[in-house]
Amino acid sequence: MKILLAACNAKYIHSNLAVYNLRACVRNTGPEILLREYTINQSKDEILRDLYQNAPDLLCFSCYIWNISFVRDLMEDFSKICPEVPIWVGGPEVSYDAEQFLGDNPWVAGVMRGEGEQTFKELVLFYDGRSDNGLEDIQGITWCDHQREIWSTQDRPVMNLDEVPFAYEDLADFEHRIIYYESSRGCPFSCSYCLSSIDKKLRFRSLDLVKKELQFFLDHRVPQVKFVDRTFNCRHEHAMEIWRYLLEHDNGGTNFHFEIEADLLTKEELDLMRQMRPGLIQLEIGVQSTNVKTLQEIRRHVDFDRISRTVKRIQDMRNIHQHLDLIAGLPFEDLDSFRKSFEDVYALRPEQLQLGFLKVLKGSYMCEKTKEYGCVYKSKEPYEVLSTRWLAYGDILRLKKVETMVEVYYNSGQFTNTLPELEQYFANAFDFYESLGDFYEQKGYDTISHSRLRRYEILLEFMESVVCGDSGILKKKMLFDLYLRENMKNRPKWARDLKPYEREIWAYRKANQVPKTAHLEVEEDGSGYLFDYERRDPLTHNAKMTKVRVWP
Repeated sequence: MKILLAACNAKYIHSNLAVYNLRACVRNTGPEILLREYTINQSKDEILRDLYQNAPDLLCFSCYIWNISFVRDLMEDFSKICPEVPIWVGGPEVSYDAEQFLGDNPWVAGVMRGEGEQTFKELVLFYDGRSDNGLEDIQGITWCDHQREIWSTQDRPVMNLDEVPFAYEDLADFEHRIIYYESSRGCPFSCSYCLSSIDKKLRFRSLDLVKKELQFFLDHRVPQVKFVDRTFNCRHEHAMEIWRYLLEHDNGGTNFHFEIEADLLTKEELDLMRQMRPGLIQLEIGVQSTNVKTLQEIRRHVDFDRISRTVKRIQDMRNIHQHLDLIAGLPFEDLDSFRKSFEDVYALRPEQLQLGFLKVLKGSYMCEKTKEYGCVYKSKEPYEVLSTRWLAYGDILRLKKVETMVEVYYNSGQFTNTLPELEQYFANAFDFYESLGDFYEQKGYDTISHSRLRRYEILLEFMESVVCGDSGILKKKMLFDLYLRENMKNRPKWARDLKPYEREIWAYRKANQVPKTAHLEVEEDGSGYLFDYERRDPLTHNAKMTKVRVWP
């Protein structure tokens, strides 16, 4: 028997931990298990051909908010060409309305609800004919019989995480891709927009197992491991033991990503982090809002003042990348309130600031409150908010422009000197990004893909036509930002001509044995800046910049 586990990821760089876990659970049980990962950017015909040519006897799809329509189309078409092959699905996008999903998708045989590892194992044994149990004996499934009558069994009790086999054996398929890992499941918090709040059964994988598995990644020098634990530091001893292990066994290259609650970090944890190599770990911190009423309504009990102090302490260490999140469209958050939340978080200057929009997930408490909130959202995934009692659709569009400009200019990390120069001409950073977004829209630049250099030219155009500030200073800042990232072959057209100083530059480089890969930018008074690309900042990847004297 041949069973095909299929995942459709959002991007090639992503991987699907769930299907790897499922495969690991039926390893050496008899049937041939194929695992195929695709992306939603691939041609459906290409994927359909691959599914058909693999000739499975049972096809199982992993369903999420980012792929459900795509997967539906694939399953429907596959059922037409291979009607004899049962199709089963699992994942958060089908677990909370399994009966309706089967009614709407008659080509699907059944749904694995909730955690799927043990369920999948029993399902495989059933289809392989090596089990005396019927479908009615398998917990956690909803299925259709031959008359399309729908049946459900009771929910499956949650697993002991130590019973989940390690998902990774051969890492050849993960070159240039992110590896995901979990050391816990569930979440102790009750944020109303999140499905993790429904499952209060917080469990941890044994630390001995975790350390052994982390060592596997370290030994193979994988570039990055992302922990999918919903709140990694919710148990102090667990987090400390893992972070201490990574510190003591650092291979000098692998990066580990954690989602944490910043206001839970202790002095002991911060002291440990201070000892880490720059780039060993990075932290994602969900702020979501700084509006106290909003936080209370979404059942999020955090202290933003404490978050701020913690973020600043970590910044002072200069060894950890921080990614802070905001969500637009939450209850009691109008445009002015969100502007304040944005300003509060932006003032912390994290390495990245993600401005996201509320997704109304099936099964969440937020979904139950949409009528009360006047929350209108898209009928199809990702079920993104369109308006609320406090935020009109026009306001959402304004925030979308800000989001795009923040992503392009701030989160790219390529304009660190340029942005503060422009921001000073506006009352606040939000107004700057909104004004820049308006400029893109007015010029038609928002519909065009731009090179990095063109992004700088647009900023200069924005300064000269909208801001009317000192473009000379801006040009210098932009030049610094450009050379911090790369030694460009051709200087931008707005940069000063260095040909009059060629002799002095050559003499300095020879006397100081400056490598050819480095760039030397000189001023009219003989001062200069040396950009060394062999010595980059491990967090920003910027070249080391040193102020020098080229001639007296």
